[in-house]
Amino acid sequence: MLTEKEYLKLKDILGTPCKVAVIMHKSPDGDAVGSSLAMKHYLEKSGHTVSVISPNAYPDFLKWMPGNKSVIDFEKTPAIANQAILKAELIVFLDFNSLKRIGDLDKAVNKSKAFRLVVDHHPQPENFADIAFHDSKGSSTAELVYDLITQLGDNKKIHKDIANCLYAGIMTDTGSFRFASTTPHTHDVVAQLMRHGAEATKVHRFIDDNNRDIRLRLLGYAVLEKMKIFPDFATGFITLTQSELKRFDYKDGDTEGLVNEPISVKGIVFSALFTEQKDGEIKISFRSKDKFDVNQFARKNFNGGGHVNAAGGRSDLSMDETILKFLNLLSEYKKELKGK
Repeated sequence: MLTEKEYLKLKDILGTPCKVAVIMHKSPDGDAVGSSLAMKHYLEKSGHTVSVISPNAYPDFLKWMPGNKSVIDFEKTPAIANQAILKAELIVFLDFNSLKRIGDLDKAVNKSKAFRLVVDHHPQPENFADIAFHDSKGSSTAELVYDLITQLGDNKKIHKDIANCLYAGIMTDTGSFRFASTTPHTHDVVAQLMRHGAEATKVHRFIDDNNRDIRLRLLGYAVLEKMKIFPDFATGFITLTQSELKRFDYKDGDTEGLVNEPISVKGIVFSALFTEQKDGEIKISFRSKDKFDVNQFARKNFNGGGHVNAAGGRSDLSMDETILKFLNLLSEYKKELKGK
């Protein structure tokens, strides 16, 4: 919630049309894209000129969202992205808690004199904004965007495009409302979004039923050939190398949700997906059930972080060395993993 001072300051800033840059995190997911495009539509409805900037490309199954074609991809057009930031009078950061999450975009941000607003739900946020609308108990940043619009008294400005974008953000970040972050308030917000025109069935179809057949073959291969289960540690993981990704014509987003497969096995409370990047770095996704804190696990061991039950990390070691490190760590966490 905004304090009274923050509320008055933000109302004052938004009371006069200005140039706004909305920035999402690198490798954006549904929550980042949905909340960013919803914010764009809301601010434009209020008379502002808005540029939405992504540090890099995002999956095709998110490109149906209204406003997608106007998103500036920093990797493809860095000059345009930097110019939009430097001209902005207000910068809105969505769905990240550290400027490290936007890569080289931080150079332009650090030069900017714009007022800064961050809306985010990740724990342990860094202090890089003038106002932080933050709640680590929120299911998603999209949920918080709805809460912010409501607190500002602008609920009536939410139209169908805003509602669909916010619904997509909430739906994807809650695993279609199955993750522990889903609260009664989450469902209340979704109900309100549907009253504002959110088309739930259509959003699910656009996101879930938009696969290339070769993506399904990649997922099948990953589960059949690459998934390892360790019942003694209540852990499972999947590895995918660059050569394997190329074999299945990998596109951004093709491994979305794959980390959840090992954790769907009975008795498994911790899962990981290790994906080799083009530069050799190993990108890691972690998921857990109950009280096992993958945020702390990722922060301590793999230069990452996130939420208690969903986090990410990275490794500069080779795939084999990374897996060996991971397996050695399981012994240290055995009691926690087995709930003893």
